[in-house]
Amino acid sequence: MDLDKYRSFGVFKPVGHLVVSLPSGQQAGDAQRALAGLGVPEEAVHRMSDVQMLEQIEHDLRHASPLAAVGQELNLIKSQRELAWRGHHWLVIRVTGDAQAQRIADTLRGCGAASAQLYGTFIIQELIVPADGTPQVSESPDRGLDAPTAAGKPEPAR
Repeated sequence: MDLDKYRSFGVFKPVGHLVVSLPSGQQAGDAQRALAGLGVPEEAVHRMSDVQMLEQIEHDLRHASPLAAVGQELNLIKSQRELAWRGHHWLVIRVTGDAQAQRIADTLRGCGAASAQLYGTFIIQELIVPADGTPQVSESPDRGLDAPTAAGKPEPAR
């Protein structure tokens, strides 16, 4: 996958894709097998380790346009960085529509997926509702990360 093709204002934004985080490499492998069982073509799936995601995010943060702070993108990559620090692996899946994206998110939840963001042109939607049922809330540079997500919860300083 050519990641540079999927940038908006210097930040990774793969419109038409589902970006899924999984707590371990083993779970990412299980998820890839589950995708094959759903008939998702192998070439529609790009896998990234925690280290690869951290490298991409650090690149994005260095090259982000000030306009990236207007939408969710900047806060979202900061949330993804926190998950990558925790060792999460990632699948970036090209989808054909909302129904397929939801079917994939529901399936990968069973593989332990922590999050599944569907990237649209104007909105990024979380398809895995947190275990406590708290809905996604809007994000802004002033409000910070979406607190109901695992990565948005405050932690002790590093």
